[in-house]
Amino acid sequence: MKTQELKDKSFGPLQGLIEDESVEEIWINTPNRIFIARHGKSELTNLVLSKEIVHDLIERLLIWGGRRLDVSNPFVDARLPDGSRLHVAIPEVTAAHWAVNIRKHLSKGNTLTDLEKLGSINVEILDFLSICVEDGVNILVSGGTQAGKTTFLNALISQIPVHERVITIEEVFELKPALPDWIALQTRGANLEGDGEISLRKLIKESLRMRPSRIVVGEVREAEALDLLIALNAGLPGMATLHANSVRSAVSKLQLLPLLAGENIAQSFITPTIASSIDLVIQCSLDQTGKRRVVELACVTGRSEAGVIEVDSIFKWNGTKYDRGLADYSIITNKRKVNN
Repeated sequence: MKTQELKDKSFGPLQGLIEDESVEEIWINTPNRIFIARHGKSELTNLVLSKEIVHDLIERLLIWGGRRLDVSNPFVDARLPDGSRLHVAIPEVTAAHWAVNIRKHLSKGNTLTDLEKLGSINVEILDFLSICVEDGVNILVSGGTQAGKTTFLNALISQIPVHERVITIEEVFELKPALPDWIALQTRGANLEGDGEISLRKLIKESLRMRPSRIVVGEVREAEALDLLIALNAGLPGMATLHANSVRSAVSKLQLLPLLAGENIAQSFITPTIASSIDLVIQCSLDQTGKRRVVELACVTGRSEAGVIEVDSIFKWNGTKYDRGLADYSIITNKRKVNN
């Protein structure tokens, strides 16, 4: 296949996979080993490319996304014209070939109602979450890679009352809530001189000057957790996602990330701040059959002791259905009244 053929379609030889709605993600390990994820499971395709075709395709896509890839910057995250997310790593970070991931932007699960129809939640959880979002509950969505955290967060945001002004903050634009008053902010890497970087921490601080009714951080990874907690603790409602394998792990991780902001950050400040600021943790999961589902909803009661934050389960998936926990919505309601 000649490089000229890439000019016919924006994704060149990958166009068929991009147009296939059952394909969720495409990744290239080597030019002749190209995989896809379909319904949560990986498959090896029979597509064979050349190194030149892969490089030419990625370089053209990066031009559209305004991102740079070179020896000094061997990783890149970029948004593509169709809303998909591109990640590339090049040697010497990788052994020999460019490692490419294209996570497609799929239209499934845009609302909580859509997710209920897909079986990711049940009607009772849908109604519960609708009340939580409308009341301005602070929500943390956790889960592993490909568990559906961003999709679920987007559905939650779309449930926010239309009169509110929402600011979303991401490394790469992925969230697309159906809201009339919405501003999306994205990070920016440093230029060749090492200047001009705009971090998540900077965007969170700047968003507070933009008259938000709520702020949403696409994913909390590092020290920006501190800035998010400070904003939530000041009474501004918000949401975020975080990588974790359980509700308890998500809360524990959130206790550690703010410490990356500097040595002067004390756990004695972080723990009670999380306890008072975060109200609800939603754990998403991808099972062995490729099914994405919420496996637990838990409320953060506001109490902590000896560095441990109290968390009570509200709904928990037992493998066949949801069990009701001891906690209920009144715990969150009472907590909001006390804090406000």
